[in-house]
Amino acid sequence: MKFTIKINIMPQDALLDPQGKTVENNTTKLGIENISNIRIGKHITLNVESESLDQAKKNIENICDKLLVNQITEQYSYEIAQNND
Repeated sequence: MKFTIKINIMPQDALLDPQGKTVENNTTKLGIENISNIRIGKHITLNVESESLDQAKKNIENICDKLLVNQITEQYSYEIAQNND
């Protein structure tokens, strides 16, 4: 089975996001008002072949936990869809 996975990695909610804060502070310089709570993260899309949906989920969680995400400062979520190719 083939799957497409979309992973979103964001700073932990309890932590300050310096990139987001910088963008937020500079929106007024562009004449844009009423923008708040900007959080900047990463979006990763990939394809995986796996025997089952459960195995694909386990593989993605393993990749996120051990390679892509700093568990101390980041959190992640993902969407998975089966490809019909």
